[in-house]
Amino acid sequence: MAKQTKYIIVSGGVISGIGKGIIASSTGLLLKTLGLTVTSIKIDPYLNIDAGTLSPLDHGEVFVLDDGGEVDLDLGNYERYLNVTLTRDNNITTGKIYREVIDKERRGDYLGKTVQVVPHITNAIQDWVERVGAMPTSDTGRTPDVCIVELGGTVGDIESAPFIEAMRQFQFRVGHDNFCLIHVSLVPVVGAVGEQKTKPTQASVRDLRGLGLSPDILACRSALPFEEGIREKLSMFCQVSPKQVFSVHDCESLYHVPILLREQGMIDVLTDRLKLDALSISKEIVLEGDTLWAQWREFARRRARDLDATTIAIVGKYTYLADSYISVVKGLEHAALNVKRKINIKWVEASDLEEATMHKDPLKYHEAWQHLCAADGILVPGGFGERGVEGKVLAAKWAREHNVPYLGICLGMQVAVIEFARNICGMTDAQSAEFREGCALPAIVFMPEIDRTTMGGTMRLGSRPTKFQASDVARRSAIYKLYGSADEVHERHRHRYEVNPEIVSELEAKGMQFVGRDAETGERMEILELDNHPYFVGVQYHPEYLTRPLNPSPPFLGLLLAASGQLDAYLMGEELAGDAETKLKM
Repeated sequence: MAKQTKYIIVSGGVISGIGKGIIASSTGLLLKTLGLTVTSIKIDPYLNIDAGTLSPLDHGEVFVLDDGGEVDLDLGNYERYLNVTLTRDNNITTGKIYREVIDKERRGDYLGKTVQVVPHITNAIQDWVERVGAMPTSDTGRTPDVCIVELGGTVGDIESAPFIEAMRQFQFRVGHDNFCLIHVSLVPVVGAVGEQKTKPTQASVRDLRGLGLSPDILACRSALPFEEGIREKLSMFCQVSPKQVFSVHDCESLYHVPILLREQGMIDVLTDRLKLDALSISKEIVLEGDTLWAQWREFARRRARDLDATTIAIVGKYTYLADSYISVVKGLEHAALNVKRKINIKWVEASDLEEATMHKDPLKYHEAWQHLCAADGILVPGGFGERGVEGKVLAAKWAREHNVPYLGICLGMQVAVIEFARNICGMTDAQSAEFREGCALPAIVFMPEIDRTTMGGTMRLGSRPTKFQASDVARRSAIYKLYGSADEVHERHRHRYEVNPEIVSELEAKGMQFVGRDAETGERMEILELDNHPYFVGVQYHPEYLTRPLNPSPPFLGLLLAASGQLDAYLMGEELAGDAETKLKM
């Protein structure tokens, strides 16, 4: 008989963006510390097939998976917290479900029946969850013991109604001991005296129960810990035991949320509710879980310490919504804490660095340049469209000329190439064909196998191998050593344009070395490093997608080491900052 996966559903009430993803990720992490194998699914009720065509300013970052799936940013949280590798099937959207059902109807799979939301759509949702919940997501190949399912949106939304109904039916399909519902709600603090109010949560739970689902656990978001009597009041009116009501108040960082939940007894409640004691787990795997928890506590402790700050300027075009670059921010945080530094991010809107802003808004122009000039390091992330590109070129030029550590990701690498071609190689008209089609000197060109007319899913997507060159220059490079002197690395891509191979020899002759190229053809430039610079690295791929709290991405690690003056010592194998405390696994 096949092992029955246990399911934890995480729903949200009162408001959107309440923190369901962090609660889901933190719960999964706690289960992993018990030695359990955990996977995750995110349900997004929107009609899009995937997140690939959504604007970062509208929906936050588009996260890319190994298989090229363009998904919601919450799957990035799952991968980072649980250290798993998910697939595009781990992100369910209304568009995917309806497409699957309509395709079946067109093939005649329903044998002439009237196709309806119930049972056909709801059955399709349940089948998808059950199928993906049993798929291995780690190198061990173990079938997951637990699947965390985050139900996007807010209880009561019209668009999420089919998913709520599907989960109502699903609890009977898998059985009482294999189904647990965590409802994340809000306990606002209002009034001059700062009184906590429970009515919004009561109303949300009432709506949920009216739809046929009763929460087993309440995770209540609030600015402050529960006041006296609040837990008991929520317990009484929401029909859950007081020990099943959790205060998820603001804390020092998101990395402290698992600690907060564990201290309030989350593991005991889940063990009792899902009969986790009945699962057979080897002593070796339990020991791995204990080690993971010790490492996580140390990581969170460092986050709370008063460490020396390192300032990194992020020069982007979606800086008005920090979620647009959430994986970049996490990459910096992970690297900083692993080198015993606190990260201080200065957001610089790329277009504010351009001359046009100086005439239009001098104050904004000078403030942007002040942030850039004062930074210990500069990071230029990816992006699409022409707006702000010349500002990014100027940022790359400043970093090169003033020996400021620089990391360019995707477009950030391309603007570094354009700047170098213009100002060092004498190609004054160098441009990207993305912004100037038919330009005389295309430093960046369109990838030949990509379809120009279809937007969704047509980029160079997913995990691809990059091979370091066999030259002495490549083997001496800092980025090669940061990757542990590996001949080949696998990173995730999301782009349509890349460095023109016809100008590479001229760039390398002047000191811009392309130390890593694609392993398939050797003609795609993947990694560049500048000669005679403390740290000037560009990567065509997106290393932020593979960063982990206990295992930071090498390009980010190099940037933080260089910006804090520790890179040379690290590359020579010396201890960082003379710290003899618990070392994080790197």
